[in-house]
Order: sequence, then structure tokens, then C-alpha cells
Amino acid sequence: MRIDIITCLPRLLESPFSDSILKRAQLKGLVTVAIHDLREYSQNKHRTTDDYAFGGGAGMVMMIEPIDLCISKLKSERNYDEVMYMSPDGELFSQSLSNQLSLKQNLIILCGHYKGVDERVREHLVTREISIGNYVLSGGELAAAVVSDSIIRLIPGVLSDETSALTDSFQDGMIAPPVYTRPAEYKGWKVPEVLLSGHEAKIEQWREEKALERTKERRPDLAKE
Repeated sequence: MRIDIITCLPRLLESPFSDSILKRAQLKGLVTVAIHDLREYSQNKHRTTDDYAFGGGAGMVMMIEPIDLCISKLKSERNYDEVMYMSPDGELFSQSLSNQLSLKQNLIILCGHYKGVDERVREHLVTREISIGNYVLSGGELAAAVVSDSIIRLIPGVLSDETSALTDSFQDGMIAPPVYTRPAEYKGWKVPEVLLSGHEAKIEQWREEKALERTKERRPDLAKE
């Protein structure tokens, strides 16, 4: 898989992809993450990527020309399954959508900033708009990192135990059950006996019951689906 991220603030994305699981996934050759500085596609000497909004109003707007030039260059090099724009009014990101995107080959993620992008970008250049929640961030960089992390960890070979992703919260429409590790008792707080029994069927049943119980308690919206 290849993910190309377009941003006017590339340094914001250096850390998320240079450590832990995402770094190892790249070193293994399972994914390529390329970060593109939008300012390199600016056509003026000041390398600006934004301008005042027509009609007035507060805030700057990202210009269409640098974005179009960058996307066009990338498309000339390979075919892309999706050109995604991180936007607070986009489709709400979910585990189901992450699963779908993890099966794609090439993705472009455009990070918004300031007051957003020229509407013509959304009308003509973007194939999908995604939001990670009902709130506003300073820019789309953190949201792009969140989406990328969620997608990449689903790629076969990225996690050392490939069954781990299958038992994550939301994979089956429920919250994950409680988990425990050593010691079996700490300050009088004990691990449930069933988890120490070695009886796989009973353990699995306990996990399913606890997942359903936790989902009803903490995320009743999921329990209704």
C-alpha cells in the first residue's frame, strides 16, 4: 500500500510515522507513506498556499492551484483508489471504513488548514471526505495520521499477531472485553478465575459476555445497531 499525504505543514507529520508500528510497517516494505509539502507547488515567490476569501470574512482559504498541481503530479505517476480530504463535515470515520480502505492500493490524503480549501477542490479533485469526529482541529494533519494509523495496522504482516486486529473494539460492532496480565493478584485485586483456567471455550464465552456487557454500558449506541 502507498499513502500520499498532502500538507502545508509537513513537520507535523514527521513523528507519527517515525516510531513504533507505523515505522516497522514501512521498514518491512508493507506500506509507503510519502508526505508532500504543498508549498513546493506554490506558483508565487513567497510560496503561499492560501489567500483571502472572495466575499470577505475572517480566515484564509487554501488555494486550488497548488493542490491541483500536486494531485495531478501524483496521478501522473500511478493510479489512486481514493483522493480523500480531511474535513469536519465529511463522512464519519469508522472501523468499517478503515477495513475498506485497508484493501486499497494507493491513497491520497489532503490535509485542510485555515478556513478550509477552495470549494472547487472538493467539487472536482476529491473523491471522498472524511471526518474523525464532531469537533474542529487546527488542521487535517493529526486527522490524517489517525486515519493512516487505523488503516496501516490492518495490513497483513504489520502486527506481529495478525489476529490482534480482529479482536479490536468495533471490529464486530462491540467494545473489546477487559484484558489482564501478570501478576494474577495485585494488592488483593484478582484476575477473573476463568482467564486462568486454560479452558478456551469458557474463556471465549466470558469475553463475548463481557464485550456485550461493556458495550451496553459504555456505548449503548452500538448495542442498538
